[in-house]
Amino acid sequence: MTIWSELADLEFKLYYVNAGGIKTRVLEAGNGEPLILLHGTGGHIEAYARNIKGLSGKFRVICLDMVGHGYTEKPNRPYGIDVYSDHLLAVMQALNLEQAYISGESLGGWVAAWFAANHPKYVKALVLNTPGNVNNKPEVMARLKDSTIKAVVEANYENVKTRLEWLMYDKSQVTDELIETRYNIYTKPEYQEAVYNIVYLQDIEARKQFSWDPSWCSKINVPTLLAWTDHDPTSTVEEGKPLQDMIPNSEFIVIKDAGHWPQWEKPEEFNTILTQFLLEKTVVSANSSNI
Repeated sequence: MTIWSELADLEFKLYYVNAGGIKTRVLEAGNGEPLILLHGTGGHIEAYARNIKGLSGKFRVICLDMVGHGYTEKPNRPYGIDVYSDHLLAVMQALNLEQAYISGESLGGWVAAWFAANHPKYVKALVLNTPGNVNNKPEVMARLKDSTIKAVVEANYENVKTRLEWLMYDKSQVTDELIETRYNIYTKPEYQEAVYNIVYLQDIEARKQFSWDPSWCSKINVPTLLAWTDHDPTSTVEEGKPLQDMIPNSEFIVIKDAGHWPQWEKPEEFNTILTQFLLEKTVVSANSSNI
């Protein structure tokens, strides 16, 4: 299956929305409760290509290129978690969404959690899979920064492939089409400048103000699932577990035989876990509020 043949028999729309002055690319499918999917550092909508069809049977899936990423506009400023969060709020307001489920991987998980802590009324529940480098490991930050810049500034098939293979436990999951999709994005002239703003969070001084911490994680008051993997290159299961203590009443699950992109490597399992958690927790919350 290729990225777009995954969507061949699915009714979807790909469009742009003005989100606080930022032209933002959005892919949408399905008619249920809104579910927003957020990609990771250097990512784009296609990171969820294997999930959209399956999830659209239960949700109104809204997948977007975050500010500075993919084909969304790239204002020349450092992209902190606050900038991504403000952009997400602008997207929701532009789409007239009063509330949504939000699921993010890597950077997207970090943004989703921060957003839920600061804009609780907009969030119904969270699924955070392999969220951003929770331990501020210098070696992980350096590798992510260097490989991302190299994949863009020295863009070629091998550099982009290497950057993508780092995400996967099963390297064969990095298809030629995925490499070409990312290569076409990375070789856009505006991306050559934006990449330095994208890797801003890989410097420890920049990320200190957004680091995972009980001071803000404790403000998350919606059902939250932390979906880790047993081969995440950024943080081990043991290193990820403290997030469960920081986020009140959160749950923790491990997806086997996957790396940093379980939604890509294990799409059916990921979709099932996400769907069951969100729908079951919503039912429980609704019943509790009616007591």
